[in-house]
Amino acid sequence: MRPLLRLLSDEMIGRILEEALHLLEAQGIRLQHEELLGRFADLGCRTDKAKQWVRFPRDLAERCIRSCPHEVKLWNIAGTTCCDLSGDKVHFTPGSTALKVLDYPSQRMRAATAADMVAYGKLVERLDPIDYSATAITPSDVPKELGDSIRLYALLKTTTKPICTGAFTIAGFDVMTDLQLAVRGTREALREKPFALFSACPTSPFKWSRTTADNTMKCAQIGIPVELITMPMSGLVSPVSLIGCLVQHTVETLSGIIISQSTAPGAPILYGGSPGIFDMRSMAATVSALEAQMLCVAYTEIGKHLGLPTQAYIGMSDSKALDAQAGFESGTGYYLAALAGTNSVSGPGMHYFESCQSPEKTVFDAELCRMARRLAAGIEVRDDFPSEPLFAQLIREQNLLTADHTLKYFRLEHCVPGPVIDRTQVPTDAPLGPSLWERAHAEVERHLRDYRPPEALSREQLRDLERVMSSAAGDFRVLNIA
Repeated sequence: MRPLLRLLSDEMIGRILEEALHLLEAQGIRLQHEELLGRFADLGCRTDKAKQWVRFPRDLAERCIRSCPHEVKLWNIAGTTCCDLSGDKVHFTPGSTALKVLDYPSQRMRAATAADMVAYGKLVERLDPIDYSATAITPSDVPKELGDSIRLYALLKTTTKPICTGAFTIAGFDVMTDLQLAVRGTREALREKPFALFSACPTSPFKWSRTTADNTMKCAQIGIPVELITMPMSGLVSPVSLIGCLVQHTVETLSGIIISQSTAPGAPILYGGSPGIFDMRSMAATVSALEAQMLCVAYTEIGKHLGLPTQAYIGMSDSKALDAQAGFESGTGYYLAALAGTNSVSGPGMHYFESCQSPEKTVFDAELCRMARRLAAGIEVRDDFPSEPLFAQLIREQNLLTADHTLKYFRLEHCVPGPVIDRTQVPTDAPLGPSLWERAHAEVERHLRDYRPPEALSREQLRDLERVMSSAAGDFRVLNIA
């Protein structure tokens, strides 16, 4: 039986949606995009171009919700296999857009570099429990205007997996579109087999910037899947109550659905977010608090109620090291997301308020993801009935270590972790052995040592990638990246 977690009743979900639809019509959102404001005026919305404000009639919102597809498929770079983001299927991808990395030798956070970005792409390529990669690191040693596109370029040269990404600028989005077309060849082929999932993040409360709105609109036009990452901060720019925060999350996410579906009905959308809790003591915007994780589970339920694929930034840690705090915050998040059936879980590797990536935490989190997936698989009958023959064998032999039943089902029933998780036995007076951080670092080094460049792209595709990136980069040399 597949276990599922619920925090909201159907009645409560209905009330939250009613409040959100009312607020969209009565109050609306700020939209800093002239073309979209004009389009919404033509659709009968009340707009104020001077104040950059739009109010959406209920029938338009409901029509846009109905036009969303119920599944999103992300294909690998070669276009041969895909991740099916639908139903209760759970997938894991690294947390995205970190400006820092947790440096193992110094055990301090530092600014991320292009070398970190490339190494991280190679590492994630080798971690089977992580289903697709992400532009998880934003390098500080490349021109700012290349900060978004060069991350996608590096991953396209280092991975075979689908990619979760996003653009910081309108110009950057155009370069990233050209990079995708260099891989797929035509817009029709890219629409048929998309391999990149773009994040679109409205600004709480109730605001869409020109860049984010434009990226959402263009993704819909091209057929690139979008995850709507609404980020209410409970107690700061959102109500302190979790229900109030969910109402705001729903308003902001539905407004993104309207932007997408009014542009191209049927455009692929994930109902997602990255909520946080404002810590009144430290003045920190924490994304790993239990309440933030509860919000992720709750809005996943709302998305599923609407029949939409879902996403959550959950499983991250606000800790500054690979320590007990990182373990319980990340483990709790992955287990909750798995039990909620969240389709795309963003989080592996993330430290420090969603701003720092750690290769060591990523290999540790990969094991947690493996365990979360085992939890979601639930408990099944494995030739257990009738039980008398198996227990007769146990009584007769006093163990079942080599029994046919054990050999047949051992790997299906038991989640066997890698060496990052220490289950070895030592004598009472013996040294405890390497620490978690040391074991994780050894795994990072092993994966990078054993990495081999993928062969998913042809020479012509690689040449086209380099042409697109070199044209955008100008004098900055990118051919040695990845």
